[in-house]
Amino acid sequence: MKAKLAVLLSTLAASSALMAQTSTAAPEPDSTLSFNVGAVTDYRYRGISQSRLRPALQGGADFAHKSGFYVGTWGSTIKWLKDAGGDANVEVDVYGGYRTTLGGVGLDVGVLRYLYPGSDIAPATGLVNPDTTEVYLAGSLGPATLKYSHATTNLFGTPDSKGSGYLDLSANFELPWYGLTLTPHVGHQRVRHNSSASYTDWSLALGKDFGNGFSASLAYVDTNITVRAPNGKDLGRAGLVAGVKYAF
Repeated sequence: MKAKLAVLLSTLAASSALMAQTSTAAPEPDSTLSFNVGAVTDYRYRGISQSRLRPALQGGADFAHKSGFYVGTWGSTIKWLKDAGGDANVEVDVYGGYRTTLGGVGLDVGVLRYLYPGSDIAPATGLVNPDTTEVYLAGSLGPATLKYSHATTNLFGTPDSKGSGYLDLSANFELPWYGLTLTPHVGHQRVRHNSSASYTDWSLALGKDFGNGFSASLAYVDTNITVRAPNGKDLGRAGLVAGVKYAF
């Protein structure tokens, strides 16, 4: 009787283990759709403040297919076009691309369109249409990513700047304390036919994922260029930028 009971218990345990494995091994979805909303104390892009060193609201949506193809959109409030004599209060980005792995190296190739609805740049400002298109190629190995973005249009309203390029190197390290991540970055913006506008930026960011979609970051950002806002503030100066985000 004891032997039969032992066999029965063993069979039940094996069946339970098999059921547990089956229930946790859910099939990979063909695609995912995610959203995010957040806020930052200063919207810095490539080191330059887009919000006149003031807070900005941001949000986006991303669709990814398991084949590697993806599309998405992202937006933020801005002030730099108002400062330049235009009327746009927001930036809307639309992008798409393909990610894969080749020989242990992660590859990402795509196109990104920056849109500034209602910009209405006046010819007297010396600027042209700020809407910009870039194609990009990125390679990742371990924690490091090297990316090059090439403008196929004029760059953010700068006349005769088609063919400008931005090269940046970043990395993402998991720290042994409190679930923090450390992200160093350095980049160089080359503005074609306008070398005085070319510059280098760098940053060092700490990130924290609190779970349930909530995360926060704190970054030190700096550049080697001076960009003056109408109020005299340097939009490329060194500063701290804090941010919070909720993804769902």
